Amino acid sequence: MDNNTNANPFTIGNDENERLALEECAKRQRIDHRASILVLPAGRCSLAIKFARLGASVTVGDVAASRRETEGRILAAGLRDDITFATMGLTDLPADSPGEPYDIIVLRRGLCGMPYEQARIVVRQLLLKLKIGGKLYISILGLHSELGDGYPGGELPIDQRFAPLAPALAEKYGIARPVCLYTERNLFMLLLEAGASVLRTLTTTYGNVKGVAVRV
Repeated sequence: MDNNTNANPFTIGNDENERLALEECAKRQRIDHRASILVLPAGRCSLAIKFARLGASVTVGDVAASRRETEGRILAAGLRDDITFATMGLTDLPADSPGEPYDIIVLRRGLCGMPYEQARIVVRQLLLKLKIGGKLYISILGLHSELGDGYPGGELPIDQRFAPLAPALAEKYGIARPVCLYTERNLFMLLLEAGASVLRTLTTTYGNVKGVAVRV
């Protein structure tokens, strides 16, 4: 439960990227400064709350319509002084965000909803919101996941791959708009082309792709 202050902050489902980000936050806290974190989007705020309970200053970015619900979760967790809501989306990142520059940015989803070239620009913008040496943790939908079954963009190069899912999967997952699905190599190249130093990439057992990069 989010309001269990005795919960292990590194227990967050089976998400390897989020576990690594929490461990990085704890390490930075020990270097005698308060880590500054950005989580996009807010979701149910569980990750932001875990960061805050490690002592970090956290900003959650999401659309304006999510503000009331998100701030309610923050208030219920007793972390109003530690977590700040900021209205932002990947296509309209503000020039300056609360807490910037960040030690850590966690992008949980969203990049698949835009063509590759636009995603590269967004990743570059996020990198510039990090401190030198700050880390970016990205999760993205995989071409070799279930979503790739019958996907018409599957044979296209990544810079041309932007298409709707097969109708049955689009209905199953509620994803009606075109998407760009990634291989692990595609994500590696996206981070590299955006100007990051890539620390690691991985493909989950479900075929989705994750990466960790650092601003240099």
